[in-house]
Amino acid sequence: MSGPVAWITGASSGIGRAVALEMARNGWRVVASARRQDALDTLADEGPEGRITGMAVDVTDLEATRAAVERIEAETGPLDCAVLAAGTHIPTSADDFRPEDFRTLLDVNVMGVVHATAAVVPGFKARRAGHLVVVASVAGYRGLPSAAAYGATKAALINYTEALKFDLDAWGVKTQLVCPGFVRTPLTDRNPFPMPFLMEVEDAARAMVRGMTGDGFEITFPKRFTMLVRLVSRLPYALYFPLVRRGTKP
Repeated sequence: MSGPVAWITGASSGIGRAVALEMARNGWRVVASARRQDALDTLADEGPEGRITGMAVDVTDLEATRAAVERIEAETGPLDCAVLAAGTHIPTSADDFRPEDFRTLLDVNVMGVVHATAAVVPGFKARRAGHLVVVASVAGYRGLPSAAAYGATKAALINYTEALKFDLDAWGVKTQLVCPGFVRTPLTDRNPFPMPFLMEVEDAARAMVRGMTGDGFEITFPKRFTMLVRLVSRLPYALYFPLVRRGTKP
């Protein structure tokens, strides 16, 4: 099987799953990872024959993540691209404030990306080539209702990816940040408020893969919504809080 090799985390559902299918259709050899092997096997069956391989791994486990990347490069070939899309969402608010929810989201959304980065970057640097794609969210731009934990993790990923780009540029590694708006996935189904410009996951995957072929650092979609969020996020607090409170009222 010919074609460049991509590793995608968080590939059992949502954007990660849809991107795995889209990249496989575009000629990539995709190794899809998540915690559930059965879901990955189903994904492999849905993709073009032989183009997707499922490899279960829990990215909150650093050594398991490193072992998975070593196995991918031994069995499939050197990685050309790593799409770090593993993440979860637990609505959080002061009405039911549970620190354990913050710990879960930090472990998966932030440390999962850190562990995956630690596993792939040595190979990228040795080859002076590679493509690192980190999936964050526009929820990381400013605080949003019920997203104290989720938004904090995505804000961390935005800063993290910006900082890494300075170093990875020197090694010839392409670094990109993905900040989607609202995409219909099992995670957004948990949101208790209206979601403007809600995008179907297949359309989101096409937009993301298309953006990955370009040279821009940040990939956002849908464009009209993410531009609006950018504008709102720059408002002073006296305007920001009442506007967002009104816009997210159930």
